[in-house]
Amino acid sequence: MDGREQKEVLIIIPAYNEEKNIINVLEKLEEPEVRQFADVLVMNDASKDATNWIVKDRKHALVTHVFNLGYGSALQLGYKYAIRRDYRYVIQMDADGQHDVCNVAEIYRQLKTKGEDGKTPDIVLASRFMPGSSDYETTAVKKFAYRLFRVMIRMATGRTIADPTTGLQGLNRRTVLYYSQYGHFDDKYPDANMVMQMLLLGFRIREIPAVMHPRTRGFSMHSGWKPALYMFRMFFSILAVIFRVKVFKIETEEKLSNELYKKEEARSI
Repeated sequence: MDGREQKEVLIIIPAYNEEKNIINVLEKLEEPEVRQFADVLVMNDASKDATNWIVKDRKHALVTHVFNLGYGSALQLGYKYAIRRDYRYVIQMDADGQHDVCNVAEIYRQLKTKGEDGKTPDIVLASRFMPGSSDYETTAVKKFAYRLFRVMIRMATGRTIADPTTGLQGLNRRTVLYYSQYGHFDDKYPDANMVMQMLLLGFRIREIPAVMHPRTRGFSMHSGWKPALYMFRMFFSILAVIFRVKVFKIETEEKLSNELYKKEEARSI
């Protein structure tokens, strides 16, 4: 990262064929109010366009996959990078310009702000559908999916999450360490299933309103017939999380705490 002092936050941006959008995103992340606390890592998932060269030219940290591994795998490798480099927080956002950079500073502030319980959140979700969020239009199929996932999460956890599929999130080190381990993260579509899993495991999740924009250029990974397939897959993935954590208790909060403690202790030796 051209010799600059490492910051406290790592912004991870998965990117696949985003040459038309990523320049604008990076330009805004390079402004002083973000640069003073955050570094940027772009996970280039085997793009066929100039995404790789754009990021290199702007001298941000870059990991390029030889083969397209998918959104979840790109994120998880970014988490591993963050743990190896000892970042305290991660903020993940998309490369397509839908996640307004103005949200980044507020997510960082929320990660460091204690709640009524006197504790800081493990995860901050930036929501498109809360009072105070910007207007955001979406398709009927996606609206149905959001409602379905909200109901499933509320029934299993008692929590109402306004936007369980938001990709704009802030994570503390404890969360990043957990996600970076094999089998703890969906390597394809980590969305509502991960929110469900983390709530059931006792992670503290805070939701805040966000400014979002519709994609104007390029193609979404949820375009065409993919939203229907995504909804089908996510429905059963959420059910699998419920059975694994809540019914069979293969993972528990106590086991998790012991595991994460041992991993951090091993790194400090």
